[in-house]
Amino acid sequence: MKLLKKLIEAIKAFESWSSLLYSLVAIIIALILGAVFIIAFGYDVRVAFFHLYNGSFGSLYSLSQTLFQTTPLIFAGLAVAIGFKSGLFNIGVEGQLYWGALASAVVGLRVGSWPMAIALPVTLLVGAIAGGIWGFIPGLLKAKTGAHEVITTIMLNEIAILGTTFMTVNYFKVAGPVDQTARLAETVRIPPIVPGGDISSGIIIAIIIVGLTYFLLNKTSLGYDLQTVGNSPKAAEYGGIKSSRMTILAMVISGSVAGLAGSTIIMGRLGRFVTNFSPGYGFTGIAVAVLARNNPIAVLLAALLFGALEAGGMTMQLFARIPNDLIGIIQGLVILFVAAPGFIRLLTKFKTRKEAGERT
Repeated sequence: MKLLKKLIEAIKAFESWSSLLYSLVAIIIALILGAVFIIAFGYDVRVAFFHLYNGSFGSLYSLSQTLFQTTPLIFAGLAVAIGFKSGLFNIGVEGQLYWGALASAVVGLRVGSWPMAIALPVTLLVGAIAGGIWGFIPGLLKAKTGAHEVITTIMLNEIAILGTTFMTVNYFKVAGPVDQTARLAETVRIPPIVPGGDISSGIIIAIIIVGLTYFLLNKTSLGYDLQTVGNSPKAAEYGGIKSSRMTILAMVISGSVAGLAGSTIIMGRLGRFVTNFSPGYGFTGIAVAVLARNNPIAVLLAALLFGALEAGGMTMQLFARIPNDLIGIIQGLVILFVAAPGFIRLLTKFKTRKEAGERT
């Protein structure tokens, strides 16, 4: 209850409502331009947007698909946002996610006979640790050698995806045409919110992590140190904060949250580790963090938007025969306009000046 109270207070005290307004305007402009592209390619824009809405919020099933896509994006967006807040561009969320997923699958198979109250948190914790270890590597290289985290994390993504495939195929694969591990026992499965439904309780875990991340960044001395290093490493050193230590720690925390993304996917809907299971949640997490302006609470809304676009995009492709690439274009436009808030402000200033000119 205390955490919930703090979360409500944080929402009330949210200082960036004007930024949120600009983001909403940017999204509307992106959708309008997306409509222009749809018309230009010869499709019916009304049918397209009907299926976009219908596939994301039109029914309980559609909503469950949206929330299914949203859950890993919350974790991924948070992981990237933590890095940004600390002055780090963690592009390695995808790789950290894969190691978290495989570690949870392997340990989950071993502890499946344990009571659920112990087995479930242990399996989640192992996934977070695995992601944190994979984040530790670029953090250490950055702190000790100055290697840029963008380069190292990109390389580590490839190693993680290929490495988890190698491990699965050679050590954990069950018989069959698909490269996957054995199915996890129910004691290590994240249950659906509604029995028999598709909405995993993983989204509740994601919301809790959002609250914890906000608390860490804004209410603790560690969060203050991380953000100080992110704003100015030299000023942080002058103030007695060891920036190298904070750099490593930030990457470990970011990687742990990314690892949880992988854990909740395989412990929720998939029920096992499957090679190449992610459609790129880690990379979409970058877009989520940018849209949310690295605010942990706003990450929830940004992830919901991209989750809706993913779920609705599949329906558009299936029923309106619209290429999924057009959804990618709309997502790109959203990022373009949100990342360039000056453009929206320019429009509002232009309107204000025009109105002032008309009055005179």
